[in-house]
This record gives sequence, C-alpha cells and structure tokens, in this order.
Amino acid sequence: MSDTIADPALMTTKELAVFLRKTPAAIRQMRYRGDAPRGFRRGRDTLYRRTEVMRWLAAQEAGDRLGQRAAA
Repeated sequence: MSDTIADPALMTTKELAVFLRKTPAAIRQMRYRGDAPRGFRRGRDTLYRRTEVMRWLAAQEAGDRLGQRAAA
C-alpha cells in the first residue's frame, strides 16, 4: 500500500507521527496506552481523522493550561 491516502481527511500512523514530530513506534505505543488520538482500523492500517487529531490536540493543550493554573 502507498504511504499516502487519497482522502486528505485521513492520516496514516506514519503521517500522524510526522505531524506530531514522533516516530511511528511512539504513536503505536501511545495508542496502546490510550494516550493517542482516536483512530480506527482499515484492514491492516490504523487511520486517524484529521478533525479527531485536531480535537485531541486541543484537549491536550487545555489540559496543559489547567495544569499550569493549578500549579501557580
């Protein structure tokens, strides 16, 4: 299978890793621990909706902001 998906609304694990500046192995580990954006299996691949990735990032940022306020 090609490294790119025809639908730009979907990201592969490799594309997500590049986007988050992680390795694909780190993304798989995050997924195993339940710390990654929600994805779904399509055959042998795990795909991530871009909208879900952006929602997950916003939640991560909000959590960081809440943690900083609590520490202050």
